[in-house]
Amino acid sequence: MFEPTRAHADERPTLLVRDAVFDLLRSLGITTIFGNPGSTELPFLKNMPADFRYVLGLQECVVMGMADGHAQGTGNASLVNLHSAAGLGHALGNMFTAWKNQTPIIVTAGQQARSLLQLDPFLFAASPTDFPKPYVKWACEPARAEDVPAALMRAYAIAMQPPRGPVFVSIPIDDWEQTTTSFAAHDITQARGAEPAAIARLAERIDAATRPVIVAGDDISRDGAMDALVALAERINAQVWVSPMSGRCNFPESHRLFAGFLAAAREKITADLTGHDLILALGAPVFTYHIEGAGPMIPPGSDLIQLVNNPDIAAWAQVGSSIVTDLRLALEALLALPTLTTPRPVPSPRKPAPVLPTTGGITDKLFYQTLARLRPADSIICEEAPSSRPAMHDYLPIEHSDGFFAGASGGLGHGLPASIGMAMAKPDRKVIAIIGDGSAMYAIQALWTAAHLKLPMTVIILKNGAYEALMRFGRLFGMQQVPGAHFPDLDFCALAQGQSFEALRVDKAEELEETLRAALAAPFPTLVEVITD
Repeated sequence: MFEPTRAHADERPTLLVRDAVFDLLRSLGITTIFGNPGSTELPFLKNMPADFRYVLGLQECVVMGMADGHAQGTGNASLVNLHSAAGLGHALGNMFTAWKNQTPIIVTAGQQARSLLQLDPFLFAASPTDFPKPYVKWACEPARAEDVPAALMRAYAIAMQPPRGPVFVSIPIDDWEQTTTSFAAHDITQARGAEPAAIARLAERIDAATRPVIVAGDDISRDGAMDALVALAERINAQVWVSPMSGRCNFPESHRLFAGFLAAAREKITADLTGHDLILALGAPVFTYHIEGAGPMIPPGSDLIQLVNNPDIAAWAQVGSSIVTDLRLALEALLALPTLTTPRPVPSPRKPAPVLPTTGGITDKLFYQTLARLRPADSIICEEAPSSRPAMHDYLPIEHSDGFFAGASGGLGHGLPASIGMAMAKPDRKVIAIIGDGSAMYAIQALWTAAHLKLPMTVIILKNGAYEALMRFGRLFGMQQVPGAHFPDLDFCALAQGQSFEALRVDKAEELEETLRAALAAPFPTLVEVITD
């Protein structure tokens, strides 16, 4: 057996760990660092190469949200640099959302010097790899300084493997000045299509169905499968529902076969799917619920087949059968078969929402109706206004898989910073952030970063002075009053202007169009405070 000599082991040039990491990141296409640094992170930033950009967020939840939006916009992992323990703790809410979004993010945090770790030093993490769990795919603190580049390469590979998600590496402060050998990135080609026999059986079951229906989830957008889904729906004349709580656009919402949005309630889902003998859950859980329900998960007499890229989601499905696969590869393989020829009548189209008058006060429905008419066709909507989501569904149809982004976790404080990361990733497209007033206050300091970077985005705050979604939910429990749900005195124009943001306010329907038109046309970051009834 060949045994390498020391000469063989040392053939690669030695360099500082910090320089080896910057070389690795550059080769992976990661030259933007999102952060809010502390003392244990400073040696990493020493002599940062000129081709790297450091994006400062004024709180760690902002940093994590910006990285999430940037990664979704670029399709590549983002890098986040946080402070040990407390800084990582601030970011955990948006790390949870990144986990639910399946967003690839490499999260790094400083650690105290190795020589101090046995002395309970100030600003150290006692169990750094346990802290972010379970909402990271992998967590590591390298055993040796020279292992840091290899750990980051492994972190990148795991973050990018489907289902994608955040990973975590804790790095002691003194590791950056140690030496290591150069470490080149290795290429990993990832393709996971369903086996041909499974696709052939799926085609047979579709052909045997009298009235199939499709439930589309976020794997459709994540896997780039929308065009294939449209082709499948048209070929088999199946209506398409969007899975509950989806955070992406997974089917063109003006298409004749678009049926609407499933509610996160068992009885409602069953009622909406009644009459269909085959349910195809494509890229979607079976099912996402928000309230307790009873009865069957699917209508009696129906069958269900799930295609999903996440084996964990397939594992907890309690009805039907599942195929774990890349959605685009599976649907393209299905469409390539000389089957799917059963004739079926064309379903009746979804009824359009009624046109609203443009007088009096502003409702969320009127706002979305107006925005739908004014916004650029290729604009990107980043949304976190939970109580107004039904109005958006009715009056702001989204047509493209990269045209809408929202947090999949239900947590607040993600939408505003994520829209900033998206605007960085898509500088040639108009990014429009639609944020509820309650949601905005979780990360309002994100405005500073957008202003500092001079991003030509539009931030719209829908102001109703309350956690309206919470109040509506309280009524399900028979609560007429919800303590702590009102905050009537916030001034978002003042908050924006204090961070160098242009700001406008509108409270009359007659002035809404003019105000939105001015904001959307502005070549600089602009906030609009929309006072809603």
